[in-house]
Amino acid sequence: MALIKWRGKEWDPFKELLDLHRETDSLFDSSFATLPDRLAREGVWVPSVDVIEDKDNIIITADLPGVKQSDMDISVVGDTLSIKGERKQEVEVKEKHSHRIERFYGSFARTLTIPDYVDSSKISATYKDGILKLKLPKTEKAKPKQIKIDVK
Repeated sequence: MALIKWRGKEWDPFKELLDLHRETDSLFDSSFATLPDRLAREGVWVPSVDVIEDKDNIIITADLPGVKQSDMDISVVGDTLSIKGERKQEVEVKEKHSHRIERFYGSFARTLTIPDYVDSSKISATYKDGILKLKLPKTEKAKPKQIKIDVK
């Protein structure tokens, strides 16, 4: 029996994890590659939102491109803020062979739970260039206060 000198590299667990990560990513990439197409055909659309908080307000920004102001409804019931509306398709495609449909049309709804320290009677909204901005002011007792303490 002949002996063969082993010239392999040492086992690298990080390389193994990286390879596993790449394989997992490729599995999900291929599985969900057609998800936007399927959602568009089914008329499902959930607008993206950002929620930012400063010392005085909570600011909610929602991307609503192509939605007319008259086609949206914003309401607060209890601790739930609802943004509802519809983006209507401008031109209906009658051919059966669409090459790609990525833009979403149809009704949408987003609901967000707002904290109890928001003064819901003073919520304001602006809508410009497809961007909805909601300003939710905090109650006075929720705003941070600085108390100076004298050291003796």
